[in-house]
Amino acid sequence: MYTLEKIKEHIAEKINKALGEEIIKASSLVYPPSLEMGDLSLPCFQLIGATKKSPAESADFLINKISADDIITNLKAIGPYLNFTINKEYLTEEVMKEISKEKEEYGKNKTGKGEKVMIEYSNANTHKEYHIGHLRNICYGEAVKRILAASGYKVIPVSYINDFGIHVAKTLWNYDDFIKEKSLKEKIEKMPEEEKGYLLGEMYVAACRREEKDKTAKTMISFFMKKLESRQGAEYKLWQKTREWSIKYFAKIYEELGVCFKDIFYESQYIDKGIKMVKRLRAEGILKESEGAVIADLEKLGVLLFLRSDGTALYPVADVPLAIDKFKKYKIDKSIYVVDIRQSLYFKQLFAVLEKMGYKQKLIHLGYEFVNLPSGMMSSRTGNVITYRGLKEEMLSKAAGETKKRHKDWPQDRAEEVAEKITLGAMKFEMIKVSASSVITFDINKALQFDGYTAAYLQYTYARINSIFRKSQIANRKSQNFKSEELVEDKENNLILKLAKYPEVVEKAGESYDPAEIAKYLFELAQDFNDYYHSVPVLKADDDVRSARLAMLSAISQVLANGLELLGIEALEEM
Repeated sequence: MYTLEKIKEHIAEKINKALGEEIIKASSLVYPPSLEMGDLSLPCFQLIGATKKSPAESADFLINKISADDIITNLKAIGPYLNFTINKEYLTEEVMKEISKEKEEYGKNKTGKGEKVMIEYSNANTHKEYHIGHLRNICYGEAVKRILAASGYKVIPVSYINDFGIHVAKTLWNYDDFIKEKSLKEKIEKMPEEEKGYLLGEMYVAACRREEKDKTAKTMISFFMKKLESRQGAEYKLWQKTREWSIKYFAKIYEELGVCFKDIFYESQYIDKGIKMVKRLRAEGILKESEGAVIADLEKLGVLLFLRSDGTALYPVADVPLAIDKFKKYKIDKSIYVVDIRQSLYFKQLFAVLEKMGYKQKLIHLGYEFVNLPSGMMSSRTGNVITYRGLKEEMLSKAAGETKKRHKDWPQDRAEEVAEKITLGAMKFEMIKVSASSVITFDINKALQFDGYTAAYLQYTYARINSIFRKSQIANRKSQNFKSEELVEDKENNLILKLAKYPEVVEKAGESYDPAEIAKYLFELAQDFNDYYHSVPVLKADDDVRSARLAMLSAISQVLANGLELLGIEALEEM
């Protein structure tokens, strides 16, 4: 139990003792809108039944029943709220002790109780471009995975790749024409496979454009799809070869982003299982035939199509056996799917089918909104997208230029390494700094700014604290001679309280599957630190005060590093 939680439990116990019954919990306490009002506050609306008084009268009643002590130094009734001021020396001593002892573990909790959770994300399509919509998926999924692991869950990260849909047939139908038109027949054999994977995205876009003009396209694409499903012939061999290109390209992206999956599933592995299952589910009455197609009639949730009238399969044909395979292979308690918000109805329908089949595991769809271009929505069909590679290259060029300008004495490789970390941090942070329900319009220039709500600002703040320690010439920042009574400035008290709140933020982010909670917290902590450092001397203070302030800065940098780690962003020693 962390310090702030202990304090809340202590206050709740005092209130309940005054009331003569157990009514208030630690979670009943909130934070006042202004620190001038106090550090914690009890809304007294819930006490009407116990006190037989109005909320304001209840606050006045309690203030006469509860006395200050070593932990609570002051109580104040403001309207219907009873506000508490924490003993700053006690809070400082305890919080600094916790952070110094726990280091990288500070903020982690055990709310998950070891529950086994599978989280599926980065559900990309082979034979298509990997764009910033996919980037939002993987950054969101990865951050949720890290936060759940920090919250005591046993997390199994997996990816599900759609390598067998109609989009594949379109790309392969256009393969020969594209190669011929771009004069790539000889060049393509010499390309690294991940480069070929990127090229497949261009082929897909060209296929969509060609399809609009070619009257035979629909028939030919359907022919290609059936050949793939038969797993025979030249078309199937071409699929096998090109599929590997996409897989290698995705692996390169995962490596760059620091993402590692326990398992990767592919739609092609489950199509045949699914078609056999469809027959069984029809016999059981869970599925039925309708106008030549096979459907699940889910009443209020509508109709879910499994097989088209021409016999070709749709997503649930693979998704149902995949879900069952997950349950059996990993014995999971909960399965989380990170897929964009447009698929909300589909997942409700899929979960309903699995429930009809007797599966009772908790199934959760984490939807997220679009990532827009400044001109509007992305469309894979028209090619009006920012690809992952295109985005990274443009941002890396800007970050490298800025890094070289700031550090003309740095060798080229060092400047490039830091620029890449700034770029990856910016890409990730832009995707998770707002809630999943918010639409993102990605602005490259704003994302790389060293001030404002950006990863670069957080990385710069961390690097700035390291710079202060370099100037202090202290070899071991962790062994500061710390005296809590030396930290008496209001801004210091506010920073300590902010550090104390970090474990709560991690817990809340885990409960709500919302990395933005941590992003906002880190930004506020960085702002508070920079405001403090501009107005309060650290290195020029007297020895005892200097040591105490440096110890506090060390704690701030530790919490910044811990929070950035949960977001999948690297804290930089210098930038």
